[in-house]
Amino acid sequence: MIILRKPIAGLSEVALARFVAKATRSVRLKGEVNVLVTNNGELRRLNRSFRRMDKPTDVLSFPAASDLSARLAGDVAISAEIAARNAQQLGHSTAQEIKILALHGVLHLAGYDHERDHGEMAWKEQRLRRSLGLPVGLIERSNQSQELLIAKNAKTAQRTLRKLGTTRVRTRS
Repeated sequence: MIILRKPIAGLSEVALARFVAKATRSVRLKGEVNVLVTNNGELRRLNRSFRRMDKPTDVLSFPAASDLSARLAGDVAISAEIAARNAQQLGHSTAQEIKILALHGVLHLAGYDHERDHGEMAWKEQRLRRSLGLPVGLIERSNQSQELLIAKNAKTAQRTLRKLGTTRVRTRS
């Protein structure tokens, strides 16, 4: 079941259902996936209730209880507001961003965990994103942000060293 509580330009419930079905097949996930696209307030309440984090987030995944897993894989909740903001910053449509978030949620329902799997989910998400015709995904985006921050800090350090008239930092032993 797909519920769009917030209308998304270029994305219908039917189109999102087709995409989620394709993503579910791609990861060989059994059972139905329910997706709720809603506002920050609802994502904040869900995040507070289930993760003890009192802030909105872009996507949450809730695997089904084991006694339901034969017919229900789980639920995914997505913030349309955060998706719209991310899409604008990254230069793609909100509809694409909703699909990126749905794919990320489906991967979590399939048992992937980017915080613990040493890059397995990142690799799988990148591969699926490309095959499904989507732009840069969540994990890849996060890794790129970290790389840009490191590069920016390195450039700042180089400029500071040039201003000081040295190219190396000397330390005392």
